[in-house]
Amino acid sequence: MQITPPFGRLITAMVTPFTKSGEIDWTGLEKIAAHLVSLGHDGIAVNGTTGEAPTTSDEEKDQIIKAVRKVVGDKIKIIAGAGNNETSHSVEQAQRAAKAGADGLLVVTPYYNKPPQAGIEAHFKAMANATDLPIMMYDIPGRTGIEIESDTIVRLAEHKNIAALKDAKGNPAATSWVIKRCAIPVYSGDDILNLPLLSVGAV
Repeated sequence: MQITPPFGRLITAMVTPFTKSGEIDWTGLEKIAAHLVSLGHDGIAVNGTTGEAPTTSDEEKDQIIKAVRKVVGDKIKIIAGAGNNETSHSVEQAQRAAKAGADGLLVVTPYYNKPPQAGIEAHFKAMANATDLPIMMYDIPGRTGIEIESDTIVRLAEHKNIAALKDAKGNPAATSWVIKRCAIPVYSGDDILNLPLLSVGAV
């Protein structure tokens, strides 16, 4: 089965640089974005964990998307982190990211609270219904404390706006099971997993 990656193949999680006084270094941010474009990346993920999402305000997240868009234009995709452990706030972040110019959303599982799978499914569906942007689900149980079980992934993949999975679970057998049962493109979310996941069908 040929799976077309919706955001290209090479997506880099972009850092958010700060000044010594703790403010965002906007000049540095623009330089990093331009550098990633020059290297031939297909997409940039902003406002994720690597991008200091837990330490930036909603307003700063909006400004980051706009600043990166100004630099990259339409050359590459911008996937914006949008999501936390509160669904209503996550939905608001998704809508703000769409308005700011993101091409897609990177949505992590609700962390710390450890909801059941039904809660995880409801959270992702609420996010998927919040905008028309394609969503990349982010499964990283080592950070969030909860995984997206394989059956849940397969069900969520049926939603028209859920377009991909970023997999940092560390279980290639589970990834293989998912890929065999649905056409959702899977991106490796951990460098050490790149080869194992590519070998079972990740993009």
